[in-house]
Amino acid sequence: MSPNRRLAGLLAICLGLGLPVTVQPAAAQPVIAAGNRAECRADAALIRIAPDRALSFQVELADTVESRARGLMYRRDLPAGQGMLFVYPTPQPVSFWMRNTLIPLDMVFLDPEGVIRHIHRNARPLDETPVPGAAIGDPDPDRLLVLEIAGGEADRLGLQTGQTLAHPAVPADSAAWPCR
Repeated sequence: MSPNRRLAGLLAICLGLGLPVTVQPAAAQPVIAAGNRAECRADAALIRIAPDRALSFQVELADTVESRARGLMYRRDLPAGQGMLFVYPTPQPVSFWMRNTLIPLDMVFLDPEGVIRHIHRNARPLDETPVPGAAIGDPDPDRLLVLEIAGGEADRLGLQTGQTLAHPAVPADSAAWPCR
């Protein structure tokens, strides 16, 4: 499926939910209105970038041992606005590598409340050096989710620690930005 067709599908979903949408032309990245509670879907991860705005990423879930082990290996591209959301059964320290991964990636590590705690930017293709999910000195290195997006996207979109992600995989009773 072409990136334009994927974007059209994501826009149709947002519009179908009654969410206002604007598209930043250079990014082709959907920006949606963000309220106190998010309109969550399993195939979309929302990251709040302002009190009233969020970025929407179309995501594939990696929520089994097998799918987390494979991740984005062997992929030749990852269009803007798309990613893979790794979901763990319980919060835990995590570490990634780029074995058999052919494209640079940004790895966004999130705690059990869906708060971005660490971002590893531009992980090098095929590099087997471990990428820890917590910055040195982080008092709570446990992660529940990791969002992988194309290398350079985190900087281009202004992603930073402290921003919150909404997704059905974040437990509703502890979510910093809960789903409806």
